Amino acid sequence: MERVVVHKENESHFKVYSDDGVAWELRDHFAFEVPGHRFMPAFRSGMWDGKIRIFNYNKRSMPLGLWSHFKKFCEDRDYEIELEGSDYGAPGEKEKVDPKEVWDFVKSLNLHAGGKPIEIRDYQFNAICKSIEEQRLLLLSPTGSGKSLIIYCLLRWYQEKKLDESDKVLVIVPTTSLVEQMYGDFDDYSSADNTWHASEEVHRIYSGKEKVNLPNQVFVSTWQSIYKLPKTWFRQFVTVFGDEAHGFTAKSMEKSMEKAERAKYRFGLTGTLDGSKTNELVLQGIFGRLLRVTRTRKLQDEGTLAKLKIEMLELVYPTEVRKTFGKVPYQSEVSWLIGHEGRNRFIRNLALSLEGNTLVMFRFVEKHGKILHDIIDTKAEDGRRVFFVAGETDTQDREAIRKIVERENNAIIVASLGTFSTGINIKNLHNIVFASPSKSQIKVLQSIGRGLRIAENGQITKLYDLVDRLDYRKRENYALKHAKARVKIYKEEDFEMQTHKVNIK
Repeated sequence: MERVVVHKENESHFKVYSDDGVAWELRDHFAFEVPGHRFMPAFRSGMWDGKIRIFNYNKRSMPLGLWSHFKKFCEDRDYEIELEGSDYGAPGEKEKVDPKEVWDFVKSLNLHAGGKPIEIRDYQFNAICKSIEEQRLLLLSPTGSGKSLIIYCLLRWYQEKKLDESDKVLVIVPTTSLVEQMYGDFDDYSSADNTWHASEEVHRIYSGKEKVNLPNQVFVSTWQSIYKLPKTWFRQFVTVFGDEAHGFTAKSMEKSMEKAERAKYRFGLTGTLDGSKTNELVLQGIFGRLLRVTRTRKLQDEGTLAKLKIEMLELVYPTEVRKTFGKVPYQSEVSWLIGHEGRNRFIRNLALSLEGNTLVMFRFVEKHGKILHDIIDTKAEDGRRVFFVAGETDTQDREAIRKIVERENNAIIVASLGTFSTGINIKNLHNIVFASPSKSQIKVLQSIGRGLRIAENGQITKLYDLVDRLDYRKRENYALKHAKARVKIYKEEDFEMQTHKVNIK
């Protein structure tokens, strides 16, 4: 029987000592093609084979979160694993969990939201228990399922049960808006708990904020603010949360998590994965195995999330335009579409005709977003508020707009996908309009999630998805192909759909 020796190097990696043959097997087994690699210069020039290799052959190193995958690899080949002693313990260690103890602890937090007591939901409690047991997990739970509440309960558990005073908790989010939103959620949940105050416990980090020599035990930060900091800075953290974890596949973020060598307790949370096996395994390597907490449709059926109806609006351009449009590069097609006056007028008229709070989402600020905002704002009735949000909008202003809209009942937000597609929680949204072509699974599902909070009037959320038909005979344009990809996502999520044709002049 072939024998491999494993040494847990730290809380980020374990080393594998074996003969070269087994190491080459590991290198090839944990190698996956990068999505879109055929279009990358390094692949086209022959400098790279288009694959990412998760097992580092030269260092004989493997991300600790992939321990279960490594064990299965060895079991399938009848390889014997011998664990070598380590100051960090053994890979894959689990903790015995008493659900009653966890339940009593969660009840003791006296959780509140909006000034009212709240109860932890069954799937949230199960996720908390499983996280404590396994000590590291990648939690897949849809937007609107209460991921920030799971984070809050877990960080309070580790503060009280596991951490010394000098040990700290790090919560990483992708945007400055989400730093403020996460802090606001923690402040809200703890509003009736006299033993814990967000203003004292939590320090927020983004551009211009202090990063060292701080008394707080909980840090909430954007990854952009910390990824260049030295390994010594990351050593203070024993517990790390990654909210909207799908963004952690960036190389800079991977390197940051590698520096967190003492972070024994790691939890990634996301509502969506992009379907790529490569990215999924990279995330599991950082945080741990994947656990699906619940599904959007289940929460809708239970009444936790609003019902969603998708209106696919096929924008059919004149036959002569479609015939002569031809096969053009993707960017040229997108530029033509977002600059089309008839298309933009249709988006304006659609947004103004909808009842309730409406979110119009775009990709390009100068070329599209500002134009849409101006033509909508100019035609809006007196008293109807129209907001604009993009990357240039100050973090405090974004948060203020979000809160204002929650008190409105007929506002329009014209927002960039980059600022309002990920994690932003709007509790009173009735309509979403996709104004820009997109096929990204993550962007689509995150954007949908913006509208799935239950509104006070119980109104069904509607998504208006624009399908640009520039096809002719057997030739299909990019926007149409991307729309078909979105339809596939909608069907997988079991959303209700209808299709309507609209002639664009």
